[in-house]
Amino acid sequence: MKKFLTIAAFVLFTITGAQADKVRMGVTLQVGYFEADGASEIFSGAHSSGSSPGTVTKKASSEGDEAKGEFGYGSIFAEIMATDNIGIGVNYVPMALESETTENTQTTTTASATGVNKVQIDFEDLTTIYALFYPVENLYLKAGYMEVEVKTNESLATGGSYGNTTLDGYTVGIGYNYDMDNGAFVRFETSYMDIDGATLINSNDATKKVTAENIEGASAAISIGKTF
Repeated sequence: MKKFLTIAAFVLFTITGAQADKVRMGVTLQVGYFEADGASEIFSGAHSSGSSPGTVTKKASSEGDEAKGEFGYGSIFAEIMATDNIGIGVNYVPMALESETTENTQTTTTASATGVNKVQIDFEDLTTIYALFYPVENLYLKAGYMEVEVKTNESLATGGSYGNTTLDGYTVGIGYNYDMDNGAFVRFETSYMDIDGATLINSNDATKKVTAENIEGASAAISIGKTF
């Protein structure tokens, strides 16, 4: 999917660039909040919160783990304005977004033997292709498709790993763009994003899996750039 997104961005920029009215490049600082309503862990065996053997589902909402958090990151972007009102762009986050490390205690072989499972996630290569529409001067609407690589870093007492995956979703937003006389511009934007969830299965035991669903977030951003 990442290769598809890269090719799609290249094709769009090649086709539109031939008829470009303006080219814009810049950097963005974005902060926001996200949550995953359906975050859960499912495995067989005893668990510290339910010592009897059997299938256990550990949900973030019921056992204390917060499937939500704040984020902040910088990104770079490039845009081509085909007309004064319509344009396309691509935004790329060059740094990894790191989650906090979460852990739970699971009984291993006997009721008195326990092990600690730890999981930390890196979100890498967050890329968004988007379209811009200016219904009036300075005010714009934005809609885009986004992809992010999810890499899990785990230490599991019961062995195995959950592997990596790619998530995709969409974003919509509204913003205000102010052009200066020297070609520079500054803009302010607020947006909403919705990312598809995923289920990752333990490589050593198919009865163990982690699931996150309904990943949603909202953010505010400030950008500065240059029009060429």
